[in-house]
Amino acid sequence: MKRSRYELLRCILETCIEPSTKTRIVYQVNLNFHTILPYLDSLIKADLIQVSGTNPISYHTTPKGLEVLEHLKAIKLLIADLN
Repeated sequence: MKRSRYELLRCILETCIEPSTKTRIVYQVNLNFHTILPYLDSLIKADLIQVSGTNPISYHTTPKGLEVLEHLKAIKLLIADLN
């Protein structure tokens, strides 16, 4: 089953609660490096994750990102109740 964009964003935000490298995110979310880049860029621009470090670069969910994550989880539960 194909995952929605929101499901992928939720998975990335969840993974980045603990500071995570791009490699860890790719493996946790089960995407490839090419596919993950637009998602990371969108999350950074929206201030939902922040970038830190230089080698390796790590990604971390911001307080705003944690709030969005809670909303995405609530929506997922509501949708699950419909089935």
